[in-house]
This record gives sequence, C-alpha cells and structure tokens, in this order.
Amino acid sequence: MPLRSYKATSPGRRSMTRSTFEEITTDQPYKPLLEPQKRGSGRNNAGRLTVRHRGGGEKTHYRRIDFKRDKFGVPARVATVEYDPNRSARIGLLHYRDGEKRYMLLPQGLKVGDLVLSGPEAEARVGNALPIANIPLGTTIHNIELIAGRGGQIVRSAGTAAQLLAKEGDHAQVRLPSGEVRRVSIKCMATVGQVGNLDHENQSLGKAGRARHMGQRPEVRGVVMNPRDHPHGGGEGKSPTGMPPKTPWGKPAMGYRTRRGKTTSRLIVRSRRRK
Repeated sequence: MPLRSYKATSPGRRSMTRSTFEEITTDQPYKPLLEPQKRGSGRNNAGRLTVRHRGGGEKTHYRRIDFKRDKFGVPARVATVEYDPNRSARIGLLHYRDGEKRYMLLPQGLKVGDLVLSGPEAEARVGNALPIANIPLGTTIHNIELIAGRGGQIVRSAGTAAQLLAKEGDHAQVRLPSGEVRRVSIKCMATVGQVGNLDHENQSLGKAGRARHMGQRPEVRGVVMNPRDHPHGGGEGKSPTGMPPKTPWGKPAMGYRTRRGKTTSRLIVRSRRRK
C-alpha cells in the first residue's frame, strides 16, 4: 500500500500524505454486516466526558468483524478488499462454501480470490486461523485470543504482528509488537501472518481539518492554560513547566505506571519496558 503525496499548492497540502487505496476493490460495504454507530464523543453512559479531544467527525457505520474465526473446516474465498473507517487495517469479505459471508482482518499478502480456512486441521498459511498449539514455532501471527472462544483481542492494528517463541505445557510464549513477551494458552486461536496496510503509520495528516474529519478535536497545551485549569499553567510570558510533567488532574504523566491487571500480570514473561 504505497502513499501518495501532493504538490505544495497550500500549507496543508505541503506535508500531506495519504493512501492510494489501490488495494481496495469496492466502495460498497456488505449491508447485512453493517450496524448503526452512535458517536459517543468521549462520554460514558452517564453523559460525562471521560476521554478528551473526541467529537465531531464523519458519520460511520460499524462493520461486524469475525474476530473469533470459529467456522471450522469450511473453506472461504476472499471476495472483496474494503476500507473500514473504524480501524487502521483493511478488511476482507469472505464467501464461505456454505453461502455465509463474514468480514475478517486482511493480512499482508492476501488477495481477492485466495482461499482461507480456520480450525485445528487448517494449514499454517497466511490468513488461516488455528489454535496456537497447531502453529509452528517462529510463525508470525495476529488477532490473538487471550481467552479461548472470546475472539481475537490483541495484535489487530495495521502493520502489527506477533511471533510465537515457545510452548511450555498449556501455555505458549508470544512476543508482542511492543516487545513484551507474554504467556497465552495454547487453546487460544490466532491468525497466521501480519496485519496489512503497513504504511498506515507513515501517513501525515497535513492539516487540522483532516483530524477533525476523523473525530479528533484540538488539544491545548497545559503550559498556556491558567493555574486553575492545569498544573503547568500560569507564569508571566512563556514559562517552563516548573515541575515533573503532570496530567490536568495532577498525576504524573511520563514514566508513571498505571497498569492494574494483577490477574494478567503473572502471564508477562518479559516487560515491554525492559531494554
């Protein structure tokens, strides 16, 4: 997926890059797999703002993605490659031999017309989903389950991939994109290959308006606020922070560990912070 750049006809165009979308085969999604999507604008079920800098953006529909890949033993053909506004990766529409249609995350190298299969008897080829117990060591995988049967929860973004390092008893060791090595049950499903759309991280929005189309609202620096609005605020003229970086609520902002998953921390073999 190459990127397209523009002539500098305006300041916004000067540094803007975007996908050529040449791998997309249709702009019409499969309607039975669409769901209406309400924009939360960063608010919880009580209507209170819990995530800042969210809101506006283009109206979108949600595409139901088959993260479980639980249709075992039934071959499917990749019919279309589509853009999904809800994620960075591309999605592919699968036509199963029994007539059912489902969306899947599209791995790198999978094209229209290719066949995929899921289940314990599936071959470890790109696009196939099978239990980790049946995947050879060293294989690149994505869309990995953390609890068997729940569906893939990690390694789903564009260009990401994990590597299967070892198998010990009922668990396997997987190196995640962050560098963290984690133990995962060998009963969990994973898809072989790397998630496609590799150049997504190299795109430059170029202008603020493009961020607004994506639902990102402006982010104001703390040092330009008043003291009542942010710990970094106040002072005459352009002033330094004057303290270790903090959030608007006074908590340390850089290097402060906030992970609380005590039940899953025991499964981490090597931290992502380890050099």
